[in-house]
Amino acid sequence: MEKVVIIAEAGVNHNGDFELAKKLIDAAAAAQADYVKFQTFKASKLVSRNAQKADYQIKNINDGDNSQFAMLKKLELPDEWHQQLIDYADSKNIKFLSTGFDEESVDFLDRLGIDIFKIPSGEITNKPYLQHIAGKNKDIILSTGMATLQEIKDALDILIEAGAQKSRIAVLHCNTEYPTPMSDVNLRAMNLIGQELGITIGYSDHTIGIEVPVAATALGARIIEKHFTLDRNMPGPDHLASLEPEELKQMVASIRNIERAISGSGIKEPSESEKKNIAIARKSLHFRSDLSAGHIITAGDLIAIRPGTAVSPMRIDEFIGRKLKTAVAADSPLTENVVV
Repeated sequence: MEKVVIIAEAGVNHNGDFELAKKLIDAAAAAQADYVKFQTFKASKLVSRNAQKADYQIKNINDGDNSQFAMLKKLELPDEWHQQLIDYADSKNIKFLSTGFDEESVDFLDRLGIDIFKIPSGEITNKPYLQHIAGKNKDIILSTGMATLQEIKDALDILIEAGAQKSRIAVLHCNTEYPTPMSDVNLRAMNLIGQELGITIGYSDHTIGIEVPVAATALGARIIEKHFTLDRNMPGPDHLASLEPEELKQMVASIRNIERAISGSGIKEPSESEKKNIAIARKSLHFRSDLSAGHIITAGDLIAIRPGTAVSPMRIDEFIGRKLKTAVAADSPLTENVVV
């Protein structure tokens, strides 16, 4: 089984600071994530100047300015940073990704050689954008926050009709509330998406903590995406719903452990590591007391105790009524060579 792809979502948590962006790459690499992902957009192509912040953005930033445009303008990832960050990520042995939020940004990322295009939840109903990405002949990850199953089907149909290969598309279950209440995660919907659409599934998480992405892995997610930051107390819309570096390390390690735990054959049989414990933990039949040769064995003569190196208690009926051919001592094991 191929390993779960873990995307450490730096997003806009660089706060417009190039050195902070590099430190985020450092943290993602130290956690051994597979990708570190940013966001590529121009505020003018993403929102109108009159667009208001989401409630969670107002709460998380609390700067008295409810303009989404002004907020996003400060969080743009400048074009000139991209290649520098790609090179820096390469030097840290982690792959760089970024989500392009408009066709121009997608073209820019394509020219940079980005190997996966991530469609954010807000673009799932943007037909021209979906068609544009489909024409790039790249792997595609589709986030589905706020979407119905029908909207996901519609988006997939558009992508495939425009040239995307279904085998190269993964769909991430997602909830776009930051942070997502546990009661709204609805993790079973991830499996429904896979069953109904016959598609690779994953999970993009905005809950507090690491439990839900780890659970998603156990349920079959092949891609996990999680926001992270250097410090949750930093100003910005996404920091509060992000993991800090040590938590990101814990999440990656936990996912890898779960991966190993579910990678077995599925056949219920003793594992190699536990075979040595069979004789120690199981019981076998032993004699309760000293008995003379010629004694006819009764159920009361036998006791099942450890170790399990003699006759199994499952065979007790085979030995009731048989005669001892030699004397036996209390606590000695019942074996074939002491009976007639």
